[in-house]
Amino acid sequence: MGKMKTLCLASLIGLGLLLAGPAKAAPKPEFWPIWQGSAPQSTQQVDHGAWARFLARYLVPGQAGEPNLVRYGAVSAADRAALQGYLDSLAVVAVTGLNRAEQKAYWINLYNALTVMTILDHYPVASIRNIKSGWFSPGPWDLKLIKVDGSELSLNDIEHRILRPIWHDNRIHYAVNCASLGCPNLQPEPFTAANSEELLERGAREYVNSRRGAHFNGATLVLSSIYDWYQADFGGSETGVLSHLQHYADPALAARLNGFQGDAGYAYDWRLNAP
Repeated sequence: MGKMKTLCLASLIGLGLLLAGPAKAAPKPEFWPIWQGSAPQSTQQVDHGAWARFLARYLVPGQAGEPNLVRYGAVSAADRAALQGYLDSLAVVAVTGLNRAEQKAYWINLYNALTVMTILDHYPVASIRNIKSGWFSPGPWDLKLIKVDGSELSLNDIEHRILRPIWHDNRIHYAVNCASLGCPNLQPEPFTAANSEELLERGAREYVNSRRGAHFNGATLVLSSIYDWYQADFGGSETGVLSHLQHYADPALAARLNGFQGDAGYAYDWRLNAP
């Protein structure tokens, strides 16, 4: 397969495809050893019921490939308090005492619930990028948002120091939600040890087969910037990205991706995922 050519910035703007530039350089996975431990024989299950109730009330499922949305402006004081209570309950979980499957679900749900709470703390806001971690850090990803087992954690810590380096599963990019229209869907139910595989596969297929993930504008292939920022997680090359996309693509899209060697560009929509 030939090397894909990446369209220049001006070309993307001309096609109307570049809705917003990247908020940050993608961090590399850097393993945090204190989270290495697990209890393979543990049958303990973390209660994600409060998160399930929040999602049932405030998540609006997208139609025909459109993203799932969150009704941030409608969240009641009582439900916001319940969400904070859920986060408080996760903060006291002995994570290393869980089995690996339970841990994976725990970290994904924690990430997503923290992201929603961060938006609520700053709402109304047009984009998560408007919430700053510091002078030169657009977005809240480096803010220490919660303390778990004595360690203060940011969203970047959870994604890049725990989830990515422990599980080496590129589908994690379809599970953690950045509260933006260009992001993979926030799933309408919590992750659990029992349903994680199903939700990860669903998230991958939903995203790849939506305009957010991959689509053609004429002869030009337009990909989510996720596949640029995290190319190392998708085979480490453009060929690897295309192979990954073909695996999840519906037949018509897969046929167009097969052997593709034309022009390609990346785009991402950082507007808030709200109705």
